[in-house]
Amino acid sequence: MHGLDRGAAKPPPYQYAAIAAVTHLARPNGTRFRMTAHIHGWLLLLPAAVLLVTFTHYPAVATIIDSFFSTPRGQQTAAFVGLDNYQAMLDDPVFWRALGNNIVYTASVVPLTVALALLMAIWINGKISGRPFLRMSFFTPTVLPMIAVANIWLFFYSPGYGLIDQVFGLFGFTTHNWLGNEHTALACLIVVAIWKDAGFFMIFYLAALQQMSPQLAEAAALEGASRWYFFRRVTFPLLAPTTLFVLINAIINSFRLIDHIVVMTRGGPDNTTALLLFYIYEVGFKFWDTAYAATLTVVLLALLAVLAIGQFVFLDRRIHYQ
Repeated sequence: MHGLDRGAAKPPPYQYAAIAAVTHLARPNGTRFRMTAHIHGWLLLLPAAVLLVTFTHYPAVATIIDSFFSTPRGQQTAAFVGLDNYQAMLDDPVFWRALGNNIVYTASVVPLTVALALLMAIWINGKISGRPFLRMSFFTPTVLPMIAVANIWLFFYSPGYGLIDQVFGLFGFTTHNWLGNEHTALACLIVVAIWKDAGFFMIFYLAALQQMSPQLAEAAALEGASRWYFFRRVTFPLLAPTTLFVLINAIINSFRLIDHIVVMTRGGPDNTTALLLFYIYEVGFKFWDTAYAATLTVVLLALLAVLAIGQFVFLDRRIHYQ
């Protein structure tokens, strides 16, 4: 009825055994297969997990624990002091000065860097002459070592014979000690940071712009929309995921600056350019107060965590992922 001969002879029993064995090899036991897959997956993750625990999780936990102990000195071992280190931090005027400097620095560097990176990405994404040269020029500061950048700008800011004073001297301005003046020292570091990081974040915006469909701009042009209206209503909302990523990284970068400060100002004058991580470096490696440095580090990590979580909570709701 179905193309089968009911009168045909059935295969011998040993063929059933062979078919069952082949089927078992082709389709292994479900529980055993899943267990093998889990083992293979964890073995693949093991090297990265070991590095992550060794160099990230363990130091973080050890730092939190050290913040509740005193600094061991000579034959004197570390003793549990509870919240004494945190109380000393609250009474430390240099800590509050460094934290205030860092807030001003972050509030200045982050929006200006992100805006400049977006502007440069939009510019070189268009059909303009010399586009490869512009891309290379914008990205070059990113690949330069931090120490090299600091020394270059240290020459620019040198009073009298520096590039900036030489240019201003052509217009009759007098020399100025840019890094030695309390009113201009932090602003000089802000300029250097923007010049160094804008090209790096430009790459992410440029990649996002190149992923956008050109049909959107064509449709907007047919409707008579201006370039500013198209950017405000279409381009910038579609760049929101990239902007969130750039913002988080820019804020983290603004709290981990130390190279430029060591080379250019060493926190002076009068702690005007002392940022939080630089103060932690001085406390831990110059004054060798490791317990207090751990306390400051815990505060820095908590501050960065709050900022990152806040950005995800408040900005992620307004982001439209493609």
